[in-house]
Amino acid sequence: MKWPIKNINEIKWQDLELGGAITEPGTSKYYKTGDWRSFRPEIDRSGCIKCYFCYVFCPEGAITIREDGFTEINYDYCKGCGICAKECKGKVIKMVEEEV
Repeated sequence: MKWPIKNINEIKWQDLELGGAITEPGTSKYYKTGDWRSFRPEIDRSGCIKCYFCYVFCPEGAITIREDGFTEINYDYCKGCGICAKECKGKVIKMVEEEV
């Protein structure tokens, strides 16, 4: 099978490798995993001290640092684990329930 597949609907189960393993590098960027979450982090930048702990500890790499020095969350890939809120030194990241 040729990877990356940009549209998951192009794949039939019969085309997958034995065991369903995806062995090609770089394929995860095509699969938005953020819709798995039930809570999402929201940042109150007015109190942000730019410690970047949220950026460092995010296990998904879903947090980036903007040109103005503030962090930004890529909700396409954020799974809502809450680690960023737990590690935030300024306590400005709150986990809010995702609207259905």
